[in-house]
Amino acid sequence: MKVIVIGGGAAGFFAAINIAEKHPDYQVTILEKSNKLLSKVKVSGGGRCNVTNARTKPSELVPFYPRGNKKLHPLFKTFTTSDMVDWLNQRGVETKAEDDQRMFPITDDSQTIIDCFLKEAKKHGVTIIQNEALTKLEQQNDRWLVHTKATTYEAGKVIVATGSSTATWKVLQELGLELTPLVPSLFTFNIKDPRLQDLQGISFNQALVKVTGTKLEESGPLLITHWGLSGPAVLKLSSRGAYELADKNYRFDVIINFTGALKPDEIRKHIQEYAEANPKRKVINYPLFELPKRFWERMVDHCGIGAKTPFMELSKKHMNKLVEELGQGRYAVDGKSTFKEEFVTAGGIKLSEVDLSTFECKRFPNLYLVGEVLDIDALTGGFNFQACWSAGWVVSETFEI
Repeated sequence: MKVIVIGGGAAGFFAAINIAEKHPDYQVTILEKSNKLLSKVKVSGGGRCNVTNARTKPSELVPFYPRGNKKLHPLFKTFTTSDMVDWLNQRGVETKAEDDQRMFPITDDSQTIIDCFLKEAKKHGVTIIQNEALTKLEQQNDRWLVHTKATTYEAGKVIVATGSSTATWKVLQELGLELTPLVPSLFTFNIKDPRLQDLQGISFNQALVKVTGTKLEESGPLLITHWGLSGPAVLKLSSRGAYELADKNYRFDVIINFTGALKPDEIRKHIQEYAEANPKRKVINYPLFELPKRFWERMVDHCGIGAKTPFMELSKKHMNKLVEELGQGRYAVDGKSTFKEEFVTAGGIKLSEVDLSTFECKRFPNLYLVGEVLDIDALTGGFNFQACWSAGWVVSETFEI
């Protein structure tokens, strides 16, 4: 049996390795359009590879998938995050869970995962052909013809795992498969505001971000960047609101609580209590709420509080302004920024087109779709990778011996 896996990314490699391991008599080939393999694995988690998540129960996982959601519950019962941890461990890769339940290789190096996959592929005889871009899929009786720019391959089974590929979606649409509209997911907010200028690199352990005029809000770590705001809070928000924010053409206002979840009255009370205990201390020199010093100085200055003003002399006007900026700061978003290597797309081939117990196309026998080519995407935290691992495993389990 010849099996062709289209796409040399996470989902493609994992499916290919497991198929080749379980069916040593199969000829498994990966076709990758570029000269790079596992590029998203390489950059994930800032180069550490957020390989999965410490949550193990399907009921805990599905809320992190804005598209797919409850339909994925059976998938994670079959192969969940702990199964992936065991899979890696059996192949010499130890992992660790961080406080936010993201999991990384213990080496904190994505190359550890890449080396593992390449080693396993070689061990089980997987052929890897690079610079082979898919141009057409053709069903011929019980066989598939895979056309690339250079040649044509014949296979008994084909697995499409190309991720966010406009060219692949076009090929699949030409077959007759239906596509859910595509919009970016997991992007950062472009904000040009003097309050954030030259503060890039400053982060907040916990912040609450709301999109005005909507029900969209998310909490989590927040990061000031050269172009605006990023970090888990913003990335989660961009994922959940992918379609709603696209409709706004990525122009909207956000309200940010830099203290986390404190209400205005609680912020005010804390400042007043500190002022009573430390009346002569200069406001600008003593950041409250564990806020970064440079950010606190910027907020104090923006509120018109003088550099020599002690806490005891904070006027009602200045107090009100400071409470507002810290707990309900309003910022105008004008556009988004995405990282090409980490780009995630909401949308894809409709889940109704595949049998989610096998990931085989309902109308096209022996054609399988896994990973982001489907209308499945998740919040940041290792969840997108886990969808790839689970689908790749399920496909390998369904192949007949």
